[in-house]
Amino acid sequence: MRAAPTILHLDMDAFFAAAEQASKPSLRGKPVVVGGLGPRGVVATASYEARRFGVHSAMPMGQARRLAPNAAYLVPRFAFYRSISEQVMRLLGSLSPLVEPLSLDEAFVDLEAGGVADDTASARAAGERLRADILATTGLTGSVGLAGSKMLAKIASEQAKPDGLALIEPGTERTLLGPKSVRILPGVGPATGEHLRRAGMTTVSDLAEAGEDELVRLLGRAHGASLYRMAQGHDDRPVVAERDAKSVSVEDTFAVDLHDRVRIRGEVERLAERCVERLRASGHSGRTIVLKVRRFDFSTLTRSETLRGPTDALGVVREAAGRLLDSVDTTGGVRLLGVGVSGLADYTQEDLFAQAELVGERGAEGAAPVAPEAAVAEPTGPVAAAERYWAPGHDVRHAVYGAGWVQGSGLGRVTVRFEEPGSAPGRVRTFAVDDPELEAGEALPLVRDPVPGAVPVPAPSTAAGRGGAPGLAAGQGPHPRRP
Repeated sequence: MRAAPTILHLDMDAFFAAAEQASKPSLRGKPVVVGGLGPRGVVATASYEARRFGVHSAMPMGQARRLAPNAAYLVPRFAFYRSISEQVMRLLGSLSPLVEPLSLDEAFVDLEAGGVADDTASARAAGERLRADILATTGLTGSVGLAGSKMLAKIASEQAKPDGLALIEPGTERTLLGPKSVRILPGVGPATGEHLRRAGMTTVSDLAEAGEDELVRLLGRAHGASLYRMAQGHDDRPVVAERDAKSVSVEDTFAVDLHDRVRIRGEVERLAERCVERLRASGHSGRTIVLKVRRFDFSTLTRSETLRGPTDALGVVREAAGRLLDSVDTTGGVRLLGVGVSGLADYTQEDLFAQAELVGERGAEGAAPVAPEAAVAEPTGPVAAAERYWAPGHDVRHAVYGAGWVQGSGLGRVTVRFEEPGSAPGRVRTFAVDDPELEAGEALPLVRDPVPGAVPVPAPSTAAGRGGAPGLAAGQGPHPRRP
C-alpha cells in the first residue's frame, strides 16, 4: 500500500457505444447497443441512454431488444476500436513505463514509476491532464480513479463514471469500503457473494469483523486470506507492464445448431487456421491443442492433446484438432466450437516441422470442405463484395454520396445514412445490395487534429477488421466486463 494515490485506473466510458455515437452524428444522445445481432448474440456495450432502459453488457440481445426496441443495434467494429485504444494507450505510456492494459478500454498506470506524481496534488493533476488529452485526441471520455492500490483505484474509477475523476486518500480505505457490498471486492462473484450472504456477510465490514480464520474456513486458505486483506483495504499487487499470454484461442457461436459432421469438421479446420494466425502474430508457439465443443443442451466438452514440443505449424494444429473432434459425440447438434493452443513458448520444436510437411504432402485427401464465413453467427465486418452483405453500423462509401454507414439491410436492399464524424446528422438513402457504386468503406478518424505529441493512428479499413478482436468469438462480443 502506498502513502500517496499514485496508482491510476482508466476506464473509457461505454467505449464501443461511445465510439459509435461519436462517429455517427445522428446517434448522439440516443440509445445505442453494440454486440452480436443474431438470436444468440449478447450485448458488448450499451450507451448510457440505453442503460436507462435496463440494457447492460453480457445481456442476451433478444432481451435487450425487448427492453429498448427503439435503440440502434450495431455490429462491433473491432479494428476501429483497436485504433482508438492504441491512441489511448500511447497517452498512458507518456505518463509511465508501467502501464497494465486490462482490455481495449481499461488499464492501470503507475504514476510514481513515471515520475509524474508523488503526492495527492500531482496525482490529481496528472489524472485531469490525461482526461483532457484523451478527449482532445479521440473525442471520447474516460473516467479516472486514483488510489494507493490497484483495487481501490478501480473502485474509484467506478465511482467517477461517467466522465469524472475520483481520488481515494490513503488512510481512508476502511471507512470507504466498510458499508459497501462484498461484491465490490475482486474475486467475489455471484456464487461467492451468495455463499457469504448465507453466512450472514453482506458488507465489507462484515468480512473484516468475521476475521481471517472464519473466511478461510468458508472459502479456503488462499481465497479466504486474500479476501480478508482486501476487506481491510490492503492490496499490494504491483502494476505489471507485460503479461505473458497463457493461451491463444478462437471460437464461434452458430445461429443454428450444426448437425452435419462434415460441416462441423470444416468449421474446426477454419478455426484452427484463425488460431494459428493469432499464435504467429503473438510471436509464440504452443504444445497443447485444445478443442471446445458446446452441444445443443448447453453441455460444454473440452478435449486436449499435448504434443512433443511447441509448434505454430497450421497442419499440425489442424490435424490435432481433427483428432480431438473424433472423440466428441456431436449427434444432437453443436452450438459453439473453439480451437486453442496453450503451453506457449517463444520457440518452435524443429522435429514437428517434419510432421507438418507430411501433412502438407498428403494434401487435401479426405479433408472436409471449409464452410463459408457467412455460416458464422455474426460476421464481424462486411464480407466479400461478391456476397454483398452489409452489417448494421459498418462503413460504406458511395461513388456519388460519399462516406456513410449501414442502418440496415434486407429483401435485397440496403439503407445507408450518409454522415461523418463532426458533421450534422446526414440523410438516409436506400440502394440495391448489389449497387456497383456502393462499396465497403474505411472508418474515419473521430478527431482530425489530435493534441500535439499524440501520434494519430491511421483509420483501419473495414476489410482489415473482419476477423474481430483477438480472443473474441463471432456473435458473442467481447468477454463480459463491467462497463
